[in-house]
Amino acid sequence: MKRTERRSEQAAAAVLVVDDEADIRELLELTLLRMGLEVESAANVAEAKALLKAKHFDLCLTDMRLPDGEGLDLVRHIGEHCRDLPVAVITAYGSAENAVAALKAGAFDYLSKPMSLEDLRTLVKSALKLPQQVSPARPARQQLLGESRAMQEAREMIYKLARSQAPVYISGESGSGKELAARLIHEQGARHDQPFVPVNCGAIPENLMESEFFGYKKGAFTGAEADRDGFFQVAHGGTLFLDEVADLPLAMQVKLLRTIQEKRVRKVGATAEDAVDVRMICATHQNLTALVETGKFRQDLYFRLNVIELKMPSLRECREDITTLAQAMLERLSGADGRAPRLSKAAQAALADYDFPGNVRELENILERAVALRGSEEIQAGDLRLTPARHTGETPPGGKWPLQDYLDRVEREAILEALGVTRFNRTAAARLLGITFRALRYRMERLGINEPRT
Repeated sequence: MKRTERRSEQAAAAVLVVDDEADIRELLELTLLRMGLEVESAANVAEAKALLKAKHFDLCLTDMRLPDGEGLDLVRHIGEHCRDLPVAVITAYGSAENAVAALKAGAFDYLSKPMSLEDLRTLVKSALKLPQQVSPARPARQQLLGESRAMQEAREMIYKLARSQAPVYISGESGSGKELAARLIHEQGARHDQPFVPVNCGAIPENLMESEFFGYKKGAFTGAEADRDGFFQVAHGGTLFLDEVADLPLAMQVKLLRTIQEKRVRKVGATAEDAVDVRMICATHQNLTALVETGKFRQDLYFRLNVIELKMPSLRECREDITTLAQAMLERLSGADGRAPRLSKAAQAALADYDFPGNVRELENILERAVALRGSEEIQAGDLRLTPARHTGETPPGGKWPLQDYLDRVEREAILEALGVTRFNRTAAARLLGITFRALRYRMERLGINEPRT
């Protein structure tokens, strides 16, 4: 059944409660009625399916164990036939496996028995705030452009994840749009009117991590002249996006795991803990599974963060979208007269044939440079200044031209030598090279230098 109906602002939202225990159904019904909601009840999967076919609902609450099937069966049925209907499952205490299975099957969220009525009300209010939509192509402030199969699959997955509260792990190469995907999940979800807080874990000095994440009290340390909230407090009610989460040191990983489990944080210098409600989304261009295997990333934290994985495709996997993306970027780069530069046929062909090790971020940099250096209204292939060796896979010649090839080669050799001397300690290598840690990371990403697997 397609949910094409839309309730008016005056009409009460309708909730379907599915549980075979009469006393639980009664408790849920009374709580929901007191919230001003309409309630229908079913004692098994068959009754629930019949009600779903006959009536429009705005939320479904179902127990995991039912006489004629599993709550997961109902979750999957709703995903297939009532696409926009959020469903939350009620699991037995300590049954984390069932909760994770429900989230992966498409559940919005879950509650553990014995239920807290406060948690129930919070979940219901959050689910009813989901944007009413019938298509993943709902206009957003930012969009993921492209019609390639890989991009369509990414958009479809983002749509599904937006209608859930499950923690999400976004994988993909540098510059492939992981933060944009996280923002879209937030904007299309129930927390869209709450803060979205992006954090680059690799850019925070280790000695400042605890105070940055959890905040601090006045006088907690030298320079703490007033109370300050951390990332978790700022993101309360919204989404906390941890970019480059693999860069977190092990000591911070332990503290982060406890915060996620307990949903409470203690400011540096405080004696009491504060409750926090955030949705966790994390990302990294590194192989997180390999880091777990080598002991550089905690396995328990990995399973907490990686409930559902979203893989962002590289630009090489979406070659047919390159011209569309390039034209959209040129529109943003249009001059004072509002006229966007055009790409010549040769320039389009050159872009389509390029491997883009830096993905969408590199495409944007190439176009900004081309707009600044072009000799006419139309951007020619030569204006792009693409490095042939980087898309053909051939070894650059040993001479000093093209100049960019030569400079890249020298820079790469210097960085690799510094990393070798410091045993791939990037902080020490940056100090040896006389550049900042952030500058070293940028150069390593641009030149395709990855940390070796051990």
